[in-house]
Amino acid sequence: MADFLSDSWFEGLNEILAAAGPVPVEGDVVFRIVIELSDAPSGAPHALTFTIRDREAVAEPGDNLLADTLLRLTYADARSLFRGDIDSAGALREGRIKVRGNINALVPLLEWMQNAHPLASGHPSNLDTTGNQE
Repeated sequence: MADFLSDSWFEGLNEILAAAGPVPVEGDVVFRIVIELSDAPSGAPHALTFTIRDREAVAEPGDNLLADTLLRLTYADARSLFRGDIDSAGALREGRIKVRGNINALVPLLEWMQNAHPLASGHPSNLDTTGNQE
């Protein structure tokens, strides 16, 4: 597995997002979610941006001044979230993720992104040829 936030990690994440199916957004919108890491190690990106356009999502390092929603969390929590060790809804409830901006548009995207994770129960890589959980 690639190091968290490395170029190959972003490539793998974008492959997962592409395979996850259409993003549940209404209409012809562009939506940007910036995840800001409050304590990113030197040499690592301090943020990453998800851009949702044409019902697909792409992740890239860095922030975007046109962000609709800004999430702020620690590097350790972000790493755990992307590894599937913590649940995004639980992290929000516990205050581990701070949100600024359009939270209403974020809620359906969080569920979609959680289900896109390779360890999610419905993810194609976790199903055998009959569609049953391995």
